[in-house]
Amino acid sequence: MAEALVGGAFLSASLQVIFDRMASREVLDFIRGKKLENGLLKKLKPTLMSVNAVLDDAENKQITNPTVRSWIDELKNAVYDAEDLLDEIDAKALRNRMDQTSTVKQVRGFFSSLNHFEEPMESRLDEILGRLESLFNQKDTLGLKESRGEKAFLRPPATSLVDESGVYGRDDEKEAILKLLDPEYASENQMDWIPIVGMGGIGKTTLAQLIYNDERVKEWFPLRAWVCVSEEFDAFRVTKTILEEINCSCDGSQNLNQLQLQLKEKLSGKKFLFVLDDVWHKRYVDWEELKRPFTSGAKNSKIIVTTRDENVASILRNVRTYHLNFLSNGDCWRLFEKHAFINTSPSMHPNLKVIGEAIVERCKGLPLAAKALGGLLRCKLDADEWDKILRSNLWDLPDDAGTILPALRLSYYYLPSHLKRCFAYCSIFPKDYEFKKEELIRLWMAEGLLQFSRVNGNAEERGNEYFKDLMLRSFFQQLSGDKSCFVMHDLISDLAKSVAGEFSCILDISGDSSEITRNTRHLSYVQKKYDVLKKFETLSKAKGLRTFLTLESSSWLCYVTGHIMHDLIVKFRYLRVFSLAKCNNINELPEEIDNLKLLRYLDLSKTSVKRLPNSLSTLYYLQTLLLFGCFCLVELPKDMRRLINLHHLNIRETKLVMMPQGMGKLKELRTLTDFVLGNGSSVNELGKLEHLCGRLAISGLQNVVSARDAKDANLKNKMNLKELELIWTRVDLIDYDSKHDREVLEQLEPHTNLEHLVIRFYRGTRFPEWVGRSSFSNVVSVELRDCKYCFSLPPLGQLSALKSLSIKGFARVETVGDEFYGNGHASTKPFGSLEILRFEDMPEWEEWFCSRDHEAFNVLQELSIRKCPKLTKSLPRHLSLLRKLEIRNCEKLGGMLPRAPSICQLDVERCDGLQLDPLPCGLRRLAIFNSHMNDSILETMMQHCTCLEELMMQDCSNISSLPEGSLPNTLKTLSIESCPVWDYSKILLFKFLESLCIEGGCHPLESFPLGSFPMLGSVDIKYCENLKWIGALDGPHHQHLACLNSLKIFFCPNLISFQIEEGLSATNLTALTLAGCRNLKSLPEHMHSLFPSLAFLSVLFCPEIESFPRDGLPSKLETIDMAKSDRLFAGMMRREWSLRALPSLTTFEIRDARQIECFPDEHLLPSSLTHLGIVNLPNLKLLNGKGFQHLTSLRELWIDVCPTLQSIGPNKLPDSLSCLVIWGCRLLGKRCKKKTGADWPNISHIPIIKIEDEVIL
Repeated sequence: MAEALVGGAFLSASLQVIFDRMASREVLDFIRGKKLENGLLKKLKPTLMSVNAVLDDAENKQITNPTVRSWIDELKNAVYDAEDLLDEIDAKALRNRMDQTSTVKQVRGFFSSLNHFEEPMESRLDEILGRLESLFNQKDTLGLKESRGEKAFLRPPATSLVDESGVYGRDDEKEAILKLLDPEYASENQMDWIPIVGMGGIGKTTLAQLIYNDERVKEWFPLRAWVCVSEEFDAFRVTKTILEEINCSCDGSQNLNQLQLQLKEKLSGKKFLFVLDDVWHKRYVDWEELKRPFTSGAKNSKIIVTTRDENVASILRNVRTYHLNFLSNGDCWRLFEKHAFINTSPSMHPNLKVIGEAIVERCKGLPLAAKALGGLLRCKLDADEWDKILRSNLWDLPDDAGTILPALRLSYYYLPSHLKRCFAYCSIFPKDYEFKKEELIRLWMAEGLLQFSRVNGNAEERGNEYFKDLMLRSFFQQLSGDKSCFVMHDLISDLAKSVAGEFSCILDISGDSSEITRNTRHLSYVQKKYDVLKKFETLSKAKGLRTFLTLESSSWLCYVTGHIMHDLIVKFRYLRVFSLAKCNNINELPEEIDNLKLLRYLDLSKTSVKRLPNSLSTLYYLQTLLLFGCFCLVELPKDMRRLINLHHLNIRETKLVMMPQGMGKLKELRTLTDFVLGNGSSVNELGKLEHLCGRLAISGLQNVVSARDAKDANLKNKMNLKELELIWTRVDLIDYDSKHDREVLEQLEPHTNLEHLVIRFYRGTRFPEWVGRSSFSNVVSVELRDCKYCFSLPPLGQLSALKSLSIKGFARVETVGDEFYGNGHASTKPFGSLEILRFEDMPEWEEWFCSRDHEAFNVLQELSIRKCPKLTKSLPRHLSLLRKLEIRNCEKLGGMLPRAPSICQLDVERCDGLQLDPLPCGLRRLAIFNSHMNDSILETMMQHCTCLEELMMQDCSNISSLPEGSLPNTLKTLSIESCPVWDYSKILLFKFLESLCIEGGCHPLESFPLGSFPMLGSVDIKYCENLKWIGALDGPHHQHLACLNSLKIFFCPNLISFQIEEGLSATNLTALTLAGCRNLKSLPEHMHSLFPSLAFLSVLFCPEIESFPRDGLPSKLETIDMAKSDRLFAGMMRREWSLRALPSLTTFEIRDARQIECFPDEHLLPSSLTHLGIVNLPNLKLLNGKGFQHLTSLRELWIDVCPTLQSIGPNKLPDSLSCLVIWGCRLLGKRCKKKTGADWPNISHIPIIKIEDEVIL
């Protein structure tokens, strides 16, 4: 009963795992073999069972009783230790078995020096038993009792009453469901079951109350009833409540049968609406029993069900489930404001409003949280109290925070015990971390959290079930943009951390970090660019650590202290999960990796590892090995075949030259991303891998000796393979045999479940019959690339599900005709599902025709033809759904473009033979490159383009202007590059431009009036040799460019000045770049008032600029980048200008300054600076210590290509520095060598030092 009522205590699943392990043959054999006292083992199980009996009660009481919480923590520790011990025994048994079957015994003995197994087994068992007995003996003191199924959490039943003035943001949802209730939209069902699904606290009950009390609903349904079903399903109670709601009396003597007969009679022929609120029960037969009386009602009666569980909805619904979304921030704020500000308003307390808005951000659209936190702060006007709530973990707030905690904890409380463990493990993810389902399932599997039968069970399938269950219960949310990724709502994330307690830890400097303690078993850390030793200095406390997981950050490359690899391998032998992914400085895996006997998950993706030690092959428990993006990896361990439990091997984007022998012995492999054939490896090994699924790329197919080997790969029977790549060498071989290659490809036919096919560098003259066969009805994408000996294309038009097709590098194809479309059934339209079609690099292709052209490509949305110089005719005539058309470098292509009324984007390049008729009015983007078309043709093309938003023209030698009067105000982006006769003055007609790029070759452009374009957001002007000034329009009126945020001027050698001081300002300009303007003598005066928001300033290759403005630079400047501006540098050396007055400046880079010998001047830089870059100062000899003394915020110092710089100087660099990079400084590099260099004492305090390619952490 307890398991049905409550999910079962968190530890129950762990104890069951231990019971299973104790009964296993491996453990029993080991105990006998070691002559250990069997009585200890017999004593362990009843002791654990005695503890298990009070777990449910303990889990309930720990919420309010810290002592019970500590008791549970101690119990968890003991259980973890028992699991570790039994796992070690299991590992020993497996190792002995592997050694006995191995013909080459090169593996070190299991009981090697310092091995944990040297400890007497009896003493470890005895110690664990003692701890468990001690804990059990404390149960009476703590008041713990055996669970009898009583309910610990009871949500107060919700009634149908609602205060509509306190509901925000649910009007659309209400109307959507009312539409389902409206008699005008009657369905075919006798009665509609309408589920409303969402996580706890999202407002399902409130929405149901709004609907129930709507006047239209009262009119539509003569009979209405509201029932709060709640956690304990009781058909008798629900039936009785419905009868009472519709004004039928019930005496206490009636049984369920009598109640149902009475209800059936009452409902007969009448239309009703029932709301069943807060439903949890999922037993189908119980619902069928409850429903029976309902069928007597009138057709189109309705039942609304609110539930957190999609499984409940799937059992009951006969119309679409309504998933309730989170509130917008605005609606959430209005709800919070209503409860927090009583007899006052936010405008009267602006400081509280700012904090309150941040609190609402944390609620992430959950109305219950906004309401409860608003109520908690009700009438409190002390900013410190508000700030305390903002910075608190919501699970640590007092009970008067309302109902957030019970509402969400209830979802956890009713989870089965195995799901509780899986959910708690998710506490290793920081807030907003996007995780993939497969990633999490493999971590669960590595931690032993998936319960399945070892005989015929499948861990991944069980993991999928667990994941789906948690998702359907609203613990996980699928991202709308990327369906493969999931996140947890912040409050659910907080709940996971609350449940896991000290046993889970996140290291993150952004504020989501927790503390490592002796209880920590699972640890993740969010990568920064440099992770130093200090970050991990308390790691040694976690002696029983099981998980060390890196979570990727936004940095492209990351570096981690070199000590971490050694420490983890030597000190933490209980690790199940070990990840150092994306740590670029990790270039080897130590031989001692075999210390981690229990390791199941190893991720070295995107590291610099070149080889893996053969000792890795003794990690017999290893299930997942991820080496994705290890660009230096050239070989795998030669004894890989011994990893008999390996399920997943990802070796994509490595430089492996061949697979080790015996890969076919890895019979548990599910994922093998790549199989590289070389001398000594055979493709027939794949035939023994029966469980392969997902993606497989087979490369080096030129090394297949016989077609028989290819057949033995047995791809045809691998029904779970979804993606297949078949790759030959790109190198031209003199003695290639096209017939042999065709025979090999013929035998590599995959199962018809395949979805994605890629064939590259195939050297046959034609494709085997299976490529394009209609039975491959699941194929959605095909890429055929560089098959340059093929004379024809396969019949891909027969692939009924094909959506994307790319054909590239077919050097001998001259005609694409009926063979391409296939000889399918007359009723089947060729390429009936194709949405994207690309042809590229087909130098001999001349003609494209098809007798069934009018039937083909009826849903095509994107067509691209590139580098087909001989193609003359003809494109498909009518493509009704085409949205994007790209034709590039098809000089001989003639005729008309396809009729494409839906087209939005057209790109053409070197296609002067095309007949360009008026384009459809819906065109949004037009790009013309390398064209000889003239103004008249352009005008004809664009006469109907009333919606054009983006126009690009490049190397158009005969176009001088845009058609006047025909371009719409919708045009937002204009780019004109290298159009030699272009008359720029016509641009002034387009006042609504938001982005403008002008590059070189234009009709002499001497001035550019920025003020003509009030909507411009970004301006790029490049290589305009005649441009002399940029400024405002003539006239008395001041022009304010409120939208301008970026201005870039590159290599305009005759630009003299900015004439904008008097007539123009751009208060939102944030970035200004001046490069290669060799005659520009000054920056605009009064920059601080003209560009008050300027944050980025770059002055490059402007040798005549002497100084910054006399009035100073804008105070919000954050970054200044200077290069090769000699007079500006000279003024700096003469102290004619300084940056000390810029309070926001954080980054300063100086480059290509030949005259500087000493840097920086002590009066130059502000104390706010965090990053200083000194690059290519060929005559720099000395770093000025005084110039660094006041830089107390400096974090990063880069010194690149300063060959004459000899020394850091006599003084230490600032203590604030966290990173020093020295590159291309031969003399300085020697003096800064670790411990031996003369300047080492002055930099040794810096946590991260990179000298050339060596990283010192």
